[in-house]
Amino acid sequence: MKQVNALTVAAAVAGALSLAAVTAATPAMAKSVKCYGIAKAGQNDCANAAGTHSCGGQSKVSYDGGDWKGVASAAACTEMGGQTKPFKGMNPKKKSS
Repeated sequence: MKQVNALTVAAAVAGALSLAAVTAATPAMAKSVKCYGIAKAGQNDCANAAGTHSCGGQSKVSYDGGDWKGVASAAACTEMGGQTKPFKGMNPKKKSS
């Protein structure tokens, strides 16, 4: 009986910690700005503008104008050579990099 109780407590603690981690990450993402054209292949944050994939890490091409990463501000995006709106093609500022 003690084993079952210990297992139940461990599961409850693990669940609470998981929930806390998800909740803590949400406000940071809510404040970020989508910066298009700066993500390397496989390093985008979420779905692309074209709708050809719906998850982070699924971009196939580096610096695609439809894939984005979250950054702190529009100024930070511009500094990195990106744009705050999606665009067609590859980022011309990153092509030679």
